[in-house]
Amino acid sequence: MLRVLSIALVMALTLAGCQQLPPSPEDLQAKKFEAVPDKAVIYVVRDAMDLGDVQAQIRVGDKLLLKTNPGTYYRWEVPAGKHTITGYAEDIGTITVQVERGRIYFVQQRVVGMRVPSSRFELVGEPEGRAAVLRSVLLTTP
Repeated sequence: MLRVLSIALVMALTLAGCQQLPPSPEDLQAKKFEAVPDKAVIYVVRDAMDLGDVQAQIRVGDKLLLKTNPGTYYRWEVPAGKHTITGYAEDIGTITVQVERGRIYFVQQRVVGMRVPSSRFELVGEPEGRAAVLRSVLLTTP
């Protein structure tokens, strides 16, 4: 009986140590899904239900390089027009999205591969995109 109680105590303490941190103020703000009148907003989300457990690097536009993990997202404010998101290095995944001012778009990133990530990007509808973002944590840029 003592052994069972000891195992239960260790499991409870382990689970308590895995408690998720509260969201940052930036994460809470981004999850309000507010449009920007003179720009478009693109949420790039890598859902926690991803098939690949590896970190993937993606290029958002021409300059920004992000490292995504399952359960992360990035809010990107852009001018109207075409914008491209691509995998980095060996990852050849790519998507170009045509956006309009004042609108919000959701791009789902799915990663497959054990060692070398391979991204698949897809423009998804608002309900699916919002749900994925709400399950995820905001990526911060350096």
